[in-house]
Formats: sequence, C-alpha cells, structure tokens
Amino acid sequence: MSEVQTGETMRTETFHAPDGVRLTADVDGPDGAPTVILMHGGGQTRHSWSGAMRALVARGYRVINYDARGHGESDWSDAGAYMLDDRVDDLRAIVARLDVPYALVGASLGGATSIHAVAQGLRPAAVVLVDIVPNAEPEGVQRIVGFMRGHVDGFGSIEEAADAVAAYNPARRRPRDPTGLMRNLRLRDDGRLYWHWDPQIVATDPEHHHRIVVASAQEMARQRDLPIMVVRGLRSDVVSEAGVAAFRSLVPQLEVVNVAGAGHMVAGDRNDAFNAGVLEFLARAMPVDAFRP
Repeated sequence: MSEVQTGETMRTETFHAPDGVRLTADVDGPDGAPTVILMHGGGQTRHSWSGAMRALVARGYRVINYDARGHGESDWSDAGAYMLDDRVDDLRAIVARLDVPYALVGASLGGATSIHAVAQGLRPAAVVLVDIVPNAEPEGVQRIVGFMRGHVDGFGSIEEAADAVAAYNPARRRPRDPTGLMRNLRLRDDGRLYWHWDPQIVATDPEHHHRIVVASAQEMARQRDLPIMVVRGLRSDVVSEAGVAAFRSLVPQLEVVNVAGAGHMVAGDRNDAFNAGVLEFLARAMPVDAFRP
C-alpha cells in the first residue's frame, strides 16, 4: 500500500515497486475521477509538471505526478535497475490501485516508458508523448545523455549549477534567482551540490533503449483505437519532422501539436500552449463527465 501525507489539497504518496524501490508522487483531484499519470523526462523531477498538474486538476481530473526511480525524492536502485522494463513495473504498481480510466502523459524518458508500457499490456484510455517519438534524433538524445553524465564532481555553488544549465539550454531565459534549482540538487557531506539523479541511469548505451522503444512502438501500433498525441517543441533537437512522419505512418490515428518557441522541455518553455493542447486532447479522448461516478 502507500504511505500518505495530507496537505490542503495535494497529498504526497509513496508507491512501492515490485523490487522495493519507493516512488514519491504528488496526488490531487477528485476521488473517482479519470486519472492522468504524469511522467517526467530523464534528469527532471515531478516538479517540472507543476503547472500542468494544476491545470488538469482544475478541469476535474485526478492526477498522479511521480518522480521516476533514480530521480527526485524516489529511491535509487541499488541494483542499477533502470531499464524500461523496470520503469513499466513501477507504472504497474501505480495503475494497480486505479479502478478508473487513466491517461499516460510522458515527456522524453516518460514517453518512452509509456510506449513500452502499452506494448507490455497496459491499456490507458489515451497517451500523450511530450517531445519523443520512436525514431528520435540521435544527436539530441546524445546531448541530453552528455549533460546527465557531466559534472560528476558536483558544484561548489548553486550559481555553478545554473551556469551548467544555461550552457545546456541557452535559449531559455536564465532565472534571476537560481535557488529554485535546489529541487534538482542534493547537498552531500563533502559540502558540494550534486544533481538529484543516480548516475547509473545513463550508464546504458542510449541505442539499447532506442531499439526497445522502436520494437514497442510496433506493438503499440496494434492498438488502432488508442488515442495518441505527440506534443512537439518546434525548437527541439530530439523530435524532427521526419521522426513525426515515421511515427504517423505506423500510428495513423496520431495527433500532433507543435509548440512554437519551445525546445525539448516543452512544458517548461511554453506551459500555456502545452496545457491548452493536452487539455483539448484529453477532453475528447478521456472526458471527465463521461466517467463521473
């Protein structure tokens, strides 16, 4: 079961994966409402979905927004169990407690997990893939992995960490106050700040995960009645027109929302446009009123 901390409206729950890894999630919205499960990208935390979560709850959805294993406040795996199969097992542990329709909204790594989950037998009412397609651009993926593999010695200050983020994403405005980055950093006994994720996450060659996602997309394509949408940042170096076209040839029902002015971190770059696209899609694919108890 789960350990629960109750706040004014949102509560924090701890789900337990089959291998004992604890997953920390924020949960909000009406009991019995159709549920949206938010899955962040590699190197992010559940806090990247804060704006989207508020918008979804305001529309009447129940939302489960969790830190992936090895990220944020969720456990690291002592065994280095960070394959997509492990992540699907985590998702199963969350879905097992639902008796209502649910949608998967996954960014990057979370989207890859969604594709693999459908291939492994999960049956969501809808899937939203945020700036990820089966044939992602290798250069963009390698840039993400390179960033996550960097700075293994940590940072001497939060300003150093902010410099690293600004160098990785120069198109995004650097915040005047970088203290918000502390959600993504951990202070260790040596007095230095380190990224919140387990370095073992990026120990595997990205091509290995790519092969799994491509094969899983073939299986996903069998679900012809599954509503699927890709939200793509037009400044992204991960999803290209060719990648979208290849996915659409596999999944004819695919819908695409292009978000101008957004890169790979679509929800963070243009949260307003992201929310509008996702809410409109879910209103058709998993309307709240149709499942109201």
